[in-house]
This record gives sequence, structure tokens and C-alpha cells, in this order.
Amino acid sequence: MESAIPEHLRSARTRHRRVPDDYAPPYPSFVARHKPSVAQVVMAYFGVQTHGAPSKAAEQALAWIVSRIAQIGGPTHFDRARYVDEAGFTNVVTVAYWDDRAKFDGWFPAARDGWTGEARTADGVGTFIEVLYPSVEGNETLFSSLGRPEGVAVLADGMSGEVQEHAYWGGMRDRIPKSQTSEMAPSGAAHAVRDGSRIRVIPHDNLCLIRSGQDWGDTEASERKMYLDDVEPVLREGMDFLRDDGRSIGCYANRYMTVVAPDGGPLEKSYGMSWWKSLAALERWAESHPTHVRIFGAAMKYLSTLGPSAKLRLYHEVTVARADEAFFEYAGCHPQTGMLNAVQTVDTA
Repeated sequence: MESAIPEHLRSARTRHRRVPDDYAPPYPSFVARHKPSVAQVVMAYFGVQTHGAPSKAAEQALAWIVSRIAQIGGPTHFDRARYVDEAGFTNVVTVAYWDDRAKFDGWFPAARDGWTGEARTADGVGTFIEVLYPSVEGNETLFSSLGRPEGVAVLADGMSGEVQEHAYWGGMRDRIPKSQTSEMAPSGAAHAVRDGSRIRVIPHDNLCLIRSGQDWGDTEASERKMYLDDVEPVLREGMDFLRDDGRSIGCYANRYMTVVAPDGGPLEKSYGMSWWKSLAALERWAESHPTHVRIFGAAMKYLSTLGPSAKLRLYHEVTVARADEAFFEYAGCHPQTGMLNAVQTVDTA
């Protein structure tokens, strides 16, 4: 049994785990292992927002960002997903990942300028950029099975063996290397600055991001029916609560995304991604809120019924980032978009 925290990131604990050293989880899970030379990762969300079906301008913007991704310094991996937000707008989000901050820094200025800046040509549609570039000490992943990494884990050198820190409340925190010595509590206040048509949000310290996904592409008829009939509706209910009412519990924004193929067709994959005031707020929702209690109950019934024969793949990535490890910019978006929900007023540059 391995620790989720790799050897080179372990330190003397001043904050203790929630489980004893001899804890044995009831089922296997795995984490991504980056090379020790990787100090930072980058996760960048490029969104297009339209009222109704994606317009010609939106389609042109999506083609443009893919062309930029192919340029020198572009990401090692990207994927695309779609969802309808609380204001009824369709959002298509291209998510790009780097494990080399210098490459990203060289690539990003031209991408930013064309997406939300002076060179922006996406008339009539909103565009936004949401980026975290945390140290690896502030990031963790978890997978229910091996063989098909998702998100930032695609960049990893490989996967771990079975890890100890999972299947208990608090495991998410215990897998983040920074948790060995830091509470990772939020500090400061988010604020926003308008620069022409753009709004830049500067977050507070220790903002939290989670991307939590499901892949039912390998399931056969009976398992697929069980997931789509018994689990997915309960998951959607919880995701809708966070989307519509999450700010009351510290969730600034939630997107329940359908992953799409390059041609825009839906895949048998989804994920929820959300911005939280703190890791603690995310933990409180997960441990005790009725919407997540129902999600957890439906998932446990599903997994206990199928046991090792379950083909559903589950994963997540969680990041806690300082204010200077984040970048948020919005152009032509409605005021409930993403981290715009975290600010009360917008100053003028």
C-alpha cells in the first residue's frame, strides 16, 4: 500500500491525517505520479458562451483556440466539454494542460489576446479564460481504475499502486501534499477590475477547484441502465444545486459538463467542475449536505451491487491555489459566469 503523497513531496507532519497508520481502504484507488522534476502544472479553461445553440462566431472561436493549441508551446493535452448554465447560456469549454510553466508562459499572451483581448473577433458571444498554475504540492488526483487517465493525469509519468488515503471523509485533503503542514484556509477577498470590455477577477488565496468525472463508455447494457437510471439523475440533482444555489455554501460556480468529441458530438463521459471558496467548504458539502449524501448513497449502492465487475470509471482532480497562481478574465459574458460570482462590485482600471 502506497501513500498518495510521493516520496519527494513528503515532509514532517504538523497536521495529522484523519486515519491511523494501519488504515486499510475497502477497495483500490490510484493517483497520478508526475516526474519529480515537475514543480508546477497548468490547467487552463477557455470558454465560449452563447444564448442557445453555438453560433457561427462561437464555432469560429472554437476552431481558433484549437489552432492556437497546435502552435509551439501549446499544451500536452486538451479536451472539450459542453453545458448549459444557470442563466440558460450554452458554454463550450476547451481545457488545456501543461506540466511546464515556462512553455505556458510563452504560449499564453497571444492566446489571451485573441480570446479575451484586443485581437478578439468573437462578436456576439462571450469568452472567458480561467487558469490555475499551482505547485504540485497543492494538487491531488484519484482514480478508481488504471489504464485511462483523464485531465491533468494525462501528463503524469504514470500511475501509483493502490494508495491508502481514500474511502474516508478527509481523504481528499490528506492526498494534497500541502496538507502535511498547512490548513489551506482562504485569506483575503476576491476583487474584479474592468478593462474596456474585459473583466479580470483577482481571487483570494487558497481558492479550490475540483474536476470530478465519470466514464461509462465501457459499461454493458445492464450496468449502463443502472448508472443512467439510478445514479446519474441523483448526480445531476446535486450538480444543479451547486450551479443554482451553491454560493450559499461557498461554491462560486459549478458546471456539470458533457465531454464532446472533436466534431462536437457527446461522448459517454461527464464531469463536474466547480470553484470553491475553500477546500473546507467543498469538504462540508461532500460530508453532510443532503444533495451529496444522496449522490454518495446512490454510488455506494451501485458499486456494492456490481462489486469488482463494475466497468464505470471514476476520477477527480482537486487543486488549492494561491491568488498569484490563478488568472481569470471574462469578455462579453453574463454576470453569473464562473468567478464573476465571487465578487460584489467591479472596479475600473
